Amino acid sequence: MKKPKFAVAGLGRIGKIHLGNICQMEGVQVVAAMDPLEEGRQYARNKNIPYIASNFEEMLTMTPIDAIVICSPTDTHADYVEMAAKAGIHVFCEKPLDLSLERVVEVLDIVNKAGVKLMLGFNRRFDKEFRKVKDLVKTGAVGQPHLVKITSRDPGAPPISYIEKSGGLFLDMTIHDFDVARFVVDKEVEEVYAKGAVLIDEAIGRSGDIDTAVVTLTYSDGTMAVIDNSREASYGYDQRVEVFGSKGMVQSNNNFMDSHKLYNDKGIHAALPLHFFLERYREAYKNEICDFAKSLENDDKTPVDGNDGLQSLKIGLAAIKSLRENRPVKITEIF
Repeated sequence: MKKPKFAVAGLGRIGKIHLGNICQMEGVQVVAAMDPLEEGRQYARNKNIPYIASNFEEMLTMTPIDAIVICSPTDTHADYVEMAAKAGIHVFCEKPLDLSLERVVEVLDIVNKAGVKLMLGFNRRFDKEFRKVKDLVKTGAVGQPHLVKITSRDPGAPPISYIEKSGGLFLDMTIHDFDVARFVVDKEVEEVYAKGAVLIDEAIGRSGDIDTAVVTLTYSDGTMAVIDNSREASYGYDQRVEVFGSKGMVQSNNNFMDSHKLYNDKGIHAALPLHFFLERYREAYKNEICDFAKSLENDDKTPVDGNDGLQSLKIGLAAIKSLRENRPVKITEIF
């Protein structure tokens, strides 16, 4: 069997992670890469990528490609996915597919008609801690799930220039938690009630966003999830999940820099959590790309598909509407 030919579009932080991981995988070959900046193209040269382009269209014409990993800015995702699908190329795309629900629906229709596979980069599904929670819930270890609790706090806010183009906290940051909320209990969200505030940086408020939030989700069966977010946790990257059910509870806690504990007359001291997402989810990034490649090899459904991205976007848009109107919002109101 011939090795599938991969390309990577966008060589920023995530693109470099994906390119490095794919280059280490057996059974695939990276034949092309694209980045509008010279620094990104030089990174690809250092990885000995045969074909390197400065724009997406150019890359598509340089050499045959079986699958593309899209890691470019959010506002390019939908167009790149559309072009790849029309060229008959399978796609892995970082979240979100687009900030417009109408555009996402349009692109998903194009993908379906083209008959190519599309996977969205909700990497937390591939983290071993979150996966363990999912598996224990699925096997009935906690009984019938009643409550889901998700804590997601960043170690520091991104630049204002990024926030202004990101779609805001709910579509940039919390969208991962919306996906986890669906994933760990395999339920659909029916209603969203969001509260938020600017407690960290007034500049974030002036940009039209919030930096602190609590979101309550109600599933279609009446059970609930609570998500709390902050753009700045002084102690590092805080990523925890809990599912409480009729027979018990399962928790996934933070990963730490090391496991030491210092005991003295001032208390018990331990290492801080891993600093940010690149460190915390290093293995998850490897796992998701490996699973994408396996879905191509076996002609299986991708483990995260376009509908998963669509549902998380709907929840995010409902959260924005709820925050603005100070009321619970049904998902059916969004589209």
